[in-house]
Amino acid sequence: MVDSESSKESGLRNYYSEGERQSLRVDVEHIPSFSTTVRDITVELGTLLIKKHSDYGSKNISQSPGGALNGLRVRMWDKLARINNLVDKQREPHYESLEDSFVDMANYAIIGLMVLRKQWDNE
Repeated sequence: MVDSESSKESGLRNYYSEGERQSLRVDVEHIPSFSTTVRDITVELGTLLIKKHSDYGSKNISQSPGGALNGLRVRMWDKLARINNLVDKQREPHYESLEDSFVDMANYAIIGLMVLRKQWDNE
């Protein structure tokens, strides 16, 4: 298992210099409503992901045809195609809302990070 804190930091190092990482931290602190909203949304995403994970288990991702990342790519592509169709045609969804689709995509992205960081259970 990879230490999540060090893995997160190494992910940031791939994209930002030390100075840029520091300015990102400072900038968010200067916008309390933004940082509060981000925290609230991530808690909401995480809560839903944990609940859905208890229903699905890990095999629906880890044993996807073509591997976990391919399975995630297909699921995310389906969600994006649905979002594009509804937005382009300016239609109201019949079942799940656009927000639901974005929440699902965000959670698939979280799972993708877990897979890449070798933190997704393959059992």
